[in-house]
Amino acid sequence: MDIRIIKSPSKATLDIILRRKGSSAAIITKNIGAIGLLQGKVIDMLVASDIAEKAAGVTVEDIKGNCPQHMLVLAILGDTSSVEAAIMQIKKELNEGKYICD
Repeated sequence: MDIRIIKSPSKATLDIILRRKGSSAAIITKNIGAIGLLQGKVIDMLVASDIAEKAAGVTVEDIKGNCPQHMLVLAILGDTSSVEAAIMQIKKELNEGKYICD
C-alpha cells in the first residue's frame, strides 16, 4: 500500500480530488486541512476505509481512475490531526494482521 499526505491542500488540488470522488455526497471544503491518499488492493482499501472512519472524524472517498491492476485510491479528508490519526491507525491495524483470517 502506498500512502501520502497533503497538508494544507491548494484549492486546485482539492478541486481535482472532489471532481474525481466516487460519491455524490457534498463535502464542506473549509474544514479540510489535509488529504491522506492511499493506493492499494481493493480489499486493503476497503478495510482501510473502515479503520479510518472509526478511528477519527474524517471523510473517506474513493477516487475514480483507470488502473488495470485493480488498485483503488482512497482520499481521507479532514483536519490535519484527524487525517494523521486515521493513517496511523490504518498502518497499525494492517501491520498487526488484525484483519487476516487463517
